This record gives sequence, C-alpha cells and structure tokens, in this order.
Amino acid sequence: MTFRTPRGIGLVATALCCLASGLPAAAAAHGIETAPDRAVMASFDIVETRIVTDHGHAVFSTRVRADAGKATPSATGKFQGSEVYAYVWPTSLNSADVGFEKDQGIVALAVTFHPDFDDAAYGGKNRDRWHSHWVVLNEDKACPGGLKVKDIPEGTKPRLPETWPGAPILIDSPEYRTDLKADLVEVHIPLEKIGALATASFDGVTAGLRVNANLHAPLLCVTNIHKVASGTLSLPGKVVPAK
Repeated sequence: MTFRTPRGIGLVATALCCLASGLPAAAAAHGIETAPDRAVMASFDIVETRIVTDHGHAVFSTRVRADAGKATPSATGKFQGSEVYAYVWPTSLNSADVGFEKDQGIVALAVTFHPDFDDAAYGGKNRDRWHSHWVVLNEDKACPGGLKVKDIPEGTKPRLPETWPGAPILIDSPEYRTDLKADLVEVHIPLEKIGALATASFDGVTAGLRVNANLHAPLLCVTNIHKVASGTLSLPGKVVPAK
C-alpha cells in the first residue's frame, strides 16, 4: 500500500495523537516485516525494518525490495525548491535525547541524499553521498506529505546539538557509519551517545522532501511518503539485542 498526500496527513495526525498521549505502540519482539508492494519503486519498497543493539552500537536497518540508494534526486543547481530522498526511522525518543529542547516532536533518524546543498557539521560537504541525520518532525498541513522538519523561529536560540549544521530547522549531522548495499540500508550509532535508544520503539518510512521555493517556513516539507513499514506509523518495532 502506498501512502500519499491526504492519507499521509491522516497517518501523521494519528501518530502525533498517540505519541502525545503517551500510549504505548503495539509490542513487537523484533523488527517490522512488510509485504512487498509492486506499486512502490523497489528502492523505496520497505520489506523489513529493524534496530538491534550489538557490541555497544545500535544498528538501524531497513531492507527494501531491491536497489537501496540507487534512486537519487536530480540536481537543479539551486537550494530553493531542491529535493531530498530519505530512508527514515521515526522513534519514541524525546528530542532532548538527541540534543534539542525536550518535547519538540517526533524524533527520527534519516538517511538522506540531496545533490544541491551540503548540511554536514562544521561546514563539511555531503551532497555527493547518502548520509545520516537526526531530525525532529512536526505535523504541518501546508506540506503535501503532512510533515515538516521543525523550523527554528527567527530570533530564537533553542538548545541545539554540537553537530547542528546551521540550518534554521531541528536537524543534527553527526558522523555515523552509514552503508547502503544491495537491498539494505544500515546506520551504526554508539549507544554511549544516546543510551535511550536501547528501550526505544520505532517505525520505518521512505519519503521525499522538498526545500521551500521561497525559503520560508516551513523550510523543509515531506512531500511524498512512499511507504510506511507498519502501515499506520504506530511505532510497533522494539529495539532488541542482536542474536
């Protein structure tokens, strides 16, 4: 099943309601397995999503039907209006767990590719490769996909991680090992950095995002949700030790 504009907004609203109420997601002793959907591009057709702990690391993984990372946005030569492709793990983490102010929205790990701009920490370059970010997501009906990366209002100085790349949104750019090979996307995160990961719940999403052509808030919108691993964005996955 492919989730697009109106339905995607409904999923977002349901998820935010459940997260805000503190209700637990459906328990799962492992990751999330999802039936293939030929209507979704193979690169974004999630069939399995997991987070396991192994030798002091949390390993985020998403398996797709084929060709992980093969599809990338076309370069436009300018920042405004440019596209971002993403593999995303929405989690039950609090925004304070990843270096932002507390209770700011849905905390997600995202593996992204965007050929028109760099958003690495300390002014580094990353437009030429898939790389990972922490982002905080909020519902916004102005966005075609119903979600945005939360904007930082002009003139405010919220708490931000050391590796915040300087964009006026709640995004972090730590250098985590990120691998895409065959049908698998993986990110390795030291648990010493974010110990709360060991008890987190999660889901899996493949999505497209777009920078606002006018560079105004919302600056970075989710424009298309290709697939949600659980089908409902209910965060049913549980982090478990590797076997």
